[in-house]
Order: sequence, then C-alpha cells, then structure tokens
Amino acid sequence: MDKNQVHYITATVILVRNGKFLITKRADWEKAFPGKWTVPGGKLEVLDYVLREKDTSSHWYNVLEDLAKREVREEVDLEIKNLDYVTSLVYLRSDKIPSLIISLWAESAEGEIRLCDALTNYKWVTLEEAKGYDLIEGIYEELEILDGKLKTGKMDEWKLTN
Repeated sequence: MDKNQVHYITATVILVRNGKFLITKRADWEKAFPGKWTVPGGKLEVLDYVLREKDTSSHWYNVLEDLAKREVREEVDLEIKNLDYVTSLVYLRSDKIPSLIISLWAESAEGEIRLCDALTNYKWVTLEEAKGYDLIEGIYEELEILDGKLKTGKMDEWKLTN
C-alpha cells in the first residue's frame, strides 16, 4: 500500500458537564504531546467494526460514534450522550503518516472519573479557566467554538486565537 494513501482516523471528544469542559493531562512518557492537556480521544481500529455484523449488506454505521464512546470509556470511564460535531483537522505524526482528527463534543453522564494509564490528571474548566493550562495547540480554539455553540446555537469554524 502506498504510504501517501494511508491515514489514521481519530476522534476526540470535548465533554461538557454543568457548563464546564473536561480536560485531561497526558503522561510525560507519551510520544506525542507529553505532559500537555487535551481532551479524550483515540484512533479507529479495524476491530472497532469488522467483528460486528454489518448494518446493511455492505456497510457498518455509527463507527465514529462508537469510537468516541469507546475512547471516553477507556480514558476517563464515563458514558456520553448527545454526541455532535465541532471541527476536523489533520495532524502529521512523527512517522509521517497523517491522522485525520474529528473533534466532537458530548454531554457527560454523571459519574466518577477514572483515568487510564496514559493520563495523569483531569480538570473540569470554564473557557476562561482553560487559558491557564498548557493545552495542545488548537484545543483552546475548539473549546471556544463549542462555548459559542452552547451560548448562541451557532457553530463557527476553527480559527487561531491571538
């Protein structure tokens, strides 16, 4: 397979509870963005769908939605509801393979957060409070987009904040 045609597909989820956003801190040993604050997420694996029965004779549906739910359960042990779109981006990994990242948001069910081994801390923050954390570049702007959507009902496109 031509490496120029390969992409990873990743979903991230901004969790919202009581008007605050969940951010998580990556472990210092992580290869990408060690020690940075981010939101739960991870990449799609063939096993996320191939062992399931197809929804039509040729297709699996809700693959991205199932990925988002799985990653949130694995990383912070919460259930989610009302999953929706925020934005998308492409990230060029250290192995030069691009990763298409679909940024989503969802309401968080009540429950105690239990972090996976790749995460070391979490905080529920307002948009203003998020400014005080060393977030992966672009995450703050995603929070801004979502904050605007929650306040006005309108979804803006991503743009870098000065």
